[in-house]
Amino acid sequence: MQSSAYRRLIAVLTLCTLASMPVRACAEGVLIFAAASLKTALDQAAATFEQQTGAGVTISYAATSVLARQIQLGAPADIFISANVDWMDFLEGQNLIDPSSRVDLLGNGLVLIGAAGPSEQAPIGPGFDLPQELGDGYLAMALIDAVPAGIYGKAALQELGLWDDVSDRVAQADNVRAALALVATGAAPLGIVYRSDAVAENRVRVIGTFADGLHPPIIYPAALTPGAAPEARQFLDYLQKDATLTLFKKQGFSLPGG
Repeated sequence: MQSSAYRRLIAVLTLCTLASMPVRACAEGVLIFAAASLKTALDQAAATFEQQTGAGVTISYAATSVLARQIQLGAPADIFISANVDWMDFLEGQNLIDPSSRVDLLGNGLVLIGAAGPSEQAPIGPGFDLPQELGDGYLAMALIDAVPAGIYGKAALQELGLWDDVSDRVAQADNVRAALALVATGAAPLGIVYRSDAVAENRVRVIGTFADGLHPPIIYPAALTPGAAPEARQFLDYLQKDATLTLFKKQGFSLPGG
């Protein structure tokens, strides 16, 4: 008979094979499903946690919507960190997270980015000429109807009265890091990503910042799944420590409401 550890490893390996997402590792240990925008900072936090505790951490990154659907279908995550509250609410409504463990972990901001260059920023307001800035190119965004970064970006452009001018010139990517890569590699002249994504990629610069009131609050809730490994609670507690939150803030994140 196969051991439970063996069955769990096969499940994780199958998930990593089938899901088209960057994965830090596929191995036994605490398994975290995390929004793609968290990768740079969360990888650092996980490495420090492993050094301090000896506990193994596996992180699977993708669009929040993709991860939530995978958990719904039975993927064996211990912790889910979402890039918006709606998808966490979705899983909580199906009893697929432990509501007593749920915490609003981080906040973020939304920025317009372009190729690396001078750091001068232009105000992004109703009169911002986004079509002219795009030239003949396309605006890179995460999926506008499913992925939080894309949803926030579309909402901000609609609020500014700019969406109709560019809606047919949007290059939609599976997640926000894929949208970031389109600009970083020169495939798109401009993109809308999180502030933390711009901090993580030195091949782009921030052209302007969208005011927080232009889109729903960007909140990253985190929670354990029912039956999560004991080490998972330890890691979730670790993410809330001051030193860890300072690491996240250095990477462009904020605290919710801050």
